[in-house]
Amino acid sequence: MDEYIDIVTATGEPTGKTALKSEAHKNGWYHNTIHLWLYTKNDEILLQQRSHKKVIHPLLWDVSAAGHIDAGETFADAALRETKEEIGLTLKPEELIKVGTKLHESSYANGTIQDNEFHQVYIAELKVNLSDLKPQEEEVEALKLVTFDEFETLLSQSETNNHFIPTNKSYYSFILDAIKAQLEL
Repeated sequence: MDEYIDIVTATGEPTGKTALKSEAHKNGWYHNTIHLWLYTKNDEILLQQRSHKKVIHPLLWDVSAAGHIDAGETFADAALRETKEEIGLTLKPEELIKVGTKLHESSYANGTIQDNEFHQVYIAELKVNLSDLKPQEEEVEALKLVTFDEFETLLSQSETNNHFIPTNKSYYSFILDAIKAQLEL
């Protein structure tokens, strides 16, 4: 889907301009996305396998729910919307915990996509069974829970195991640390 998104500066400041997502990717314009990572009290993280239809990193495992923020939409509203759309989970705004903003700059598809995104990163506790989630077919191939130990093992071998996006290793470590810190509160 090619929706309108807000364009920001290279430092993340609003420009007041909007553009189609495809135009932002074609021109390398900076914009915001949300990433929501779900965890359980049993020290597990919910991973989403990217659809085989995806142009970027098909079939690799990644964030529980993610997406672009529609023009004029708040970060929290986008997180709630994307979570509902992608995995069929309804959360309340007060369940979201913002853990940071991470800049991601990458080129894909032989340079036809220049992805300059500020990931607005949230975590939240998953309080339903995995079987209660409903993956969106166009976006999600599969869902699974992995323990923190499994997550770390998969991450340590990410250059060769074709599981995680290998270039995101430090980002995934940041996520694991943020979730562990939240559980220690």
